[in-house]
Amino acid sequence: MAKNPRQKQKLLYIRKILLEKTDERHGLSINEIIKELEAYGINAERKSIYDDLRILETYGLDICSEKSKTVKYYIASRDFQISELKLLVDAIQSSKFITEKKSMELIKKVESLASENEAKQLQNQVVISNRVKTSNETIYYNVDRLHDAISNNRAVEFFYNQWKLNLGSTDKLKLERRRNGERYKVSPYALCWDDENYYLIAYDERNEQIRHYRVDKMEKIEITDRKRSGDELFKNINLARYSRSTFGMFAGEEVMVTLSVDNSLVGVIADRFGKNVFITKDENCENHFLVRVNVNISEQFFGWLFALGDKVKIVSPEDVAKKFKRHSRKVSNLYKEARV
Repeated sequence: MAKNPRQKQKLLYIRKILLEKTDERHGLSINEIIKELEAYGINAERKSIYDDLRILETYGLDICSEKSKTVKYYIASRDFQISELKLLVDAIQSSKFITEKKSMELIKKVESLASENEAKQLQNQVVISNRVKTSNETIYYNVDRLHDAISNNRAVEFFYNQWKLNLGSTDKLKLERRRNGERYKVSPYALCWDDENYYLIAYDERNEQIRHYRVDKMEKIEITDRKRSGDELFKNINLARYSRSTFGMFAGEEVMVTLSVDNSLVGVIADRFGKNVFITKDENCENHFLVRVNVNISEQFFGWLFALGDKVKIVSPEDVAKKFKRHSRKVSNLYKEARV
């Protein structure tokens, strides 16, 4: 009698069964492995299973055994620990630039890296409904195309969208193309994840400036035959440091500022600018330290200062301090005649 053609696949199915059904808390006996194989239309003898397990171990699969009433076999270690997979699920859930549909698809793929029992732990922490998510389903293709353009030193063109208030319609908010539908022409240099959004950092050929673009608001990206512009500008920029100095990916003039900061906010400064910032004691203010940092002066930077209240003060440059005072005055004026 001819052998079942699936017999040649037996080793692969045993690997699949162990990866899907077992972990440190859940093992399978030889009889249970044989039964699982039968579900795939494969018959096996006990002796052949022992041989297969040895082959899989030689191949590199971390198979361990535990004896209670019977000997149980399980996968002891994987490429990802369950704690690492939980971190990946959290990142996917919190990412605004990934749609709800794509988030669920990605999480399903992450779950496949764990055993079925461990995957249930991941499912228990999945909370996506009612989270703020983009509606742009082309985000994956946008990211892929931009990576290609950066790797091949090519400029790109695209339409860029913005939200528009439309009170006379059922949909109060709708996306419309900026610049009256004119295509943007930029040279892409890096992709950056900031404040749960994905941004392209690029050289804007029209304004001859570094600009940031929300990837989920980009539409119909085309890679051109033109080489990128702005090489000289980006050669002198440390992109990691640049992204730290930019608040909310809003561009502005980069300036070295000195701040007087309450000692209790040392963690806030370290989280924002890193631990290698220049810090000295503030001799003019008890329980304060001075820190010098590069920041892009923008309303978002001023908003960050507002959030820290009276525990942070701009010491220098004086013109930046004056800009902040003017900005504070404008906000304060909104409430002068407000009823409380």
